[in-house]
Amino acid sequence: MPSLTLPAAAPSLTDAVIAAVRDGVRDGELVPGATYSVYQLAGLLGVSRSPVREAMLRLAEAGLVEIVRNRGFRVVLPRARDVEEIFEIRLALEPAAAGRAATLGCPEATDCLAAMATAAADDDAPAFWAADHALHRALLTRAGNTRAAAIVEQLRSTTALLGPPTTATGRTLREIHAEHAPIVTAVRAGDAGAAEGAMRAHLEQTCRLLTAQPALRVVPAGAAPA
Repeated sequence: MPSLTLPAAAPSLTDAVIAAVRDGVRDGELVPGATYSVYQLAGLLGVSRSPVREAMLRLAEAGLVEIVRNRGFRVVLPRARDVEEIFEIRLALEPAAAGRAATLGCPEATDCLAAMATAAADDDAPAFWAADHALHRALLTRAGNTRAAAIVEQLRSTTALLGPPTTATGRTLREIHAEHAPIVTAVRAGDAGAAEGAMRAHLEQTCRLLTAQPALRVVPAGAAPA
């Protein structure tokens, strides 16, 4: 029987189950290709079946599990290509939005960057990621594309389900803040080209680090899990 731990610090019970399953895959407790029932997982974690079902649906949307009709779910290892596809979409949307925000002006960006700096100095990861999300959302919204903002928010949620953030590779909050600073500087200066380039560089670096994470146990597209 697999050994899973339900984390104490999670926004909801469903989020806690998601974290437990993701950690179980990472640690080899949940075997890729094996099928597990909702009843089994609920019993292992000591929770009701409802949050387990909700967690499995969200993980299925992210591609980390497959729903097996009348049986439960099957674990699927995330591939490098899954992350790359997400960033291909973000790269198609966010650099252009940053450039347009530079043309139109985006005063909120300065406040978001300042909040990121404060959170990084305090080593407050939750506050940092909230400010990070707010900055990306502000640029997309200021560019006049609320649909793109919603798409990117969903893509970021999916990325979080696939594995740990890039800080697990040793990348610090201060370093991530430093990658955002040129974006905001260009937006404040009204330099659309520089804003686009800085956003592209930031996203490409994030994608490289995510796909290289050994802790994520990402396998190349088409390759069989070891």
